[in-house]
Amino acid sequence: MMTRVFRSAPLPPLPGLDPDAARPVVMGIVNVSDDSFSGDSLKGDAGRAIQQARAQVAAGAAMVDLGAESTRPGAAPVSVQQEIDRLLPVLEGLRDLGKPVSVDTRHAATMRAVAAAGAAILNDISALEGEGSLAAAAASGLPIVLMHMQGEPGTMQSAPQYDDVVAEVLAYLESRIAACAAAGIARAKIILDPGIGFGKTVAHNLALLRALPRFHGLGCPLLIGVSRKSFIGAIAHEPDPARRLPGSLAVALHAATRGAAILRVHDVPETVQALALWHAISGPESGGNPAVQKS
Repeated sequence: MMTRVFRSAPLPPLPGLDPDAARPVVMGIVNVSDDSFSGDSLKGDAGRAIQQARAQVAAGAAMVDLGAESTRPGAAPVSVQQEIDRLLPVLEGLRDLGKPVSVDTRHAATMRAVAAAGAAILNDISALEGEGSLAAAAASGLPIVLMHMQGEPGTMQSAPQYDDVVAEVLAYLESRIAACAAAGIARAKIILDPGIGFGKTVAHNLALLRALPRFHGLGCPLLIGVSRKSFIGAIAHEPDPARRLPGSLAVALHAATRGAAILRVHDVPETVQALALWHAISGPESGGNPAVQKS
């Protein structure tokens, strides 16, 4: 029996990106923060961040996502000025990257600063609920990622509870789309992220991943970020985030089959390769794929 492949809504128009890509695009993670859960923090080193972003694009990433404030469970916030100071030199060094650069931030002042410095996407784990964030995102004119999170990073994994996690996350994202519309942000500029691992138990994460096709009813492309996350470690009995690549790839391919438009990952070359094989096997164009025909 052939696996049904769901299709996401088209991505917003972005320079260097094909909005009609037949497979999900890969977003490489560049952590300029001090304490990423995954062990890949660059601790504010702009030069290393620029080098890493370029290497990810060379390996097949369609975009990169810069973050300067850790949002792992239990993370302490950093000042907005420190966040801006970490991000701007990296954005300056990536002006000629040729691919969209997203910035992961929940602060309005940072959004304004990075939009002026050349960011192409704003990625907000708080779905523009912060003070002034809706206005800042609307004024930027940039596409925005709206993510669901129960609570805040410092306490979100203490005791997450839902009556129906899928229905509640859907309703929340729908309400944030409406808030964006009221602020002048068109649905066509919105990307949705159900927030795997952000205020969710293992069971909650699995329920959301099984239900990804339901999110297409909201009419926006989906970004899925599961790379190296703790629920993979819990299921696979792997405490070291750096050793969770096999599980990360398994979940990424599940998300691809269910219509994810963007996969946000640490391990770019491995994910790109896995997607190429997945697409050759399951994609509608596989019969005419020269790589397939050569073999």
